[in-house]
Amino acid sequence: MTGFGKAVTESSSLTVTAEVKSLNSKFTDIYCRIPKSLSFREIEIRNLLTQALERGKIEFNLTTNYTDVASSGTSINRPLLQAYMKDLKESSEGFGISDATELFKIALTLPNAFNTEVTSEEQAEAEWQQILKTVNQAIAECTKFRLREGEIVSAKFLEYINKIGQLLDEVEVQDKNRIPAVRERLRKSVTELLGDEEFDKNRFEQELIYYIEKYDISEEKVRLRTHLNYFKEVLKEGNGKKLNFLSQEIGREINTIGSKANDVVLCSITKNRSQYEG
Repeated sequence: MTGFGKAVTESSSLTVTAEVKSLNSKFTDIYCRIPKSLSFREIEIRNLLTQALERGKIEFNLTTNYTDVASSGTSINRPLLQAYMKDLKESSEGFGISDATELFKIALTLPNAFNTEVTSEEQAEAEWQQILKTVNQAIAECTKFRLREGEIVSAKFLEYINKIGQLLDEVEVQDKNRIPAVRERLRKSVTELLGDEEFDKNRFEQELIYYIEKYDISEEKVRLRTHLNYFKEVLKEGNGKKLNFLSQEIGREINTIGSKANDVVLCSITKNRSQYEG
């Protein structure tokens, strides 16, 4: 199901923002965008998303901002940066390059331009617990969003299934009048073609039995009613694969009833079902 969740947590040294977006998909496809410093945690985050959201095309974004410079554990290696700048200026003179800003950007990308201090295990664990809390909150918000949408879709499915059930009731009422009408229509056709003197009632009854068997929709009505009732049960479970299969079976039974009907009223009833099929 489609869903979106966002959560933000703040501590004295760290602000964490997590966003989860989910789109409909038969499979689980997760795209994670997280800070490089947390790349070793990606598998753990993916497992959380998979367990909570189960399936869908999921996009996850995580950002961390240190509010305390000392807590970030990162600082510029000024002596080395000055050495880089000196060497870059001397090297660029022969090429006519004098843009100090560009040279500074290049220097920042060179190895060890930043000092990375190793934070204590306690601080690292506290930061991870904050991140984990934020991720779980975002997932919970996304799940609530999906549940709300699921309730709306479920109500609409139930409306369609009940409407098909009402049309099936009309089919059962009309079916009682259908066979006598077929009998009378066949009798008139045979009489007009052969005349009363050549009309064989026994032969006519044999042919009528053949047509009755050909037009009989008793099994289709029973199967359709069973599918409709089972659809309502599965709808409570939320099993999409079963619902998809049942939708196909419902459509098949309705099409069969329409093709066997040989009745204007029944055909019009079965045609009305198209807007209610899932």
